[in-house]
Amino acid sequence: MNFVKLVRFSLNLFDYFQQKKIINFFKKRLISKLVLFDVGAHHGETVSLFFKNFHIDKIHCFEASEENFQILRNNIKKKNFNNFCQLNNYAAGEEEKNLFINQTKESSSSSINEFNKNSNYLKKKMKILNFKKVEDFYKKEKIQMIRLNDYIRQKKISKIDILKIDTEGYELKVLKGLSGCHKIIKYIYFEHHYDDMIKKNYTFININTILLKFGFKKVYKSKMAFRKSFEYIYKNIND
Repeated sequence: MNFVKLVRFSLNLFDYFQQKKIINFFKKRLISKLVLFDVGAHHGETVSLFFKNFHIDKIHCFEASEENFQILRNNIKKKNFNNFCQLNNYAAGEEEKNLFINQTKESSSSSINEFNKNSNYLKKKMKILNFKKVEDFYKKEKIQMIRLNDYIRQKKISKIDILKIDTEGYELKVLKGLSGCHKIIKYIYFEHHYDDMIKKNYTFININTILLKFGFKKVYKSKMAFRKSFEYIYKNIND
């Protein structure tokens, strides 16, 4: 096993135990058939995880990258999840528009935000993944963005048990696109990066502020292995 494969294997192993903690958290609190929103669905990892552990009513998946979306669609089809998944080839944000995503060669780090080319964290990641130039690490891909509140109203969705957000530094704008529809959500589960790899114009304080304003409180926090990232869960205190 070469070094890159060893690193990826180690991360996947630690992520497995991280995911087990998340699943156990929700198992103690959610019993009925679940409605999930998976924003940043990637290849369907979260979809598979929740199908293995919960009774699912519907999962609404949002994946901006066409490349990732095709893999997601194929994975959903192979696992016979089609009847339970609504697949959307869109990004979620605070407005409806066309824009570009920086699609990385190792696709899990793709971001709408620009990469900080001076970041030591980025340089270390590129070295581990055997990329010599930043330009070789990602490419621009045109995507479409929608607002979640428009989607929720159009689909006449009355409850969301879990809103999961993994958008590599775009979480705040996803939340801003919820507007009044946040009231139907029980839990918001997201990842926040504290490294400087991606250029963000906000901090965790901004995310915490908007969630408190929405009527949510922080009920879970866990550091991700080998990364300057944490996973958080907020609960709707009015639910």
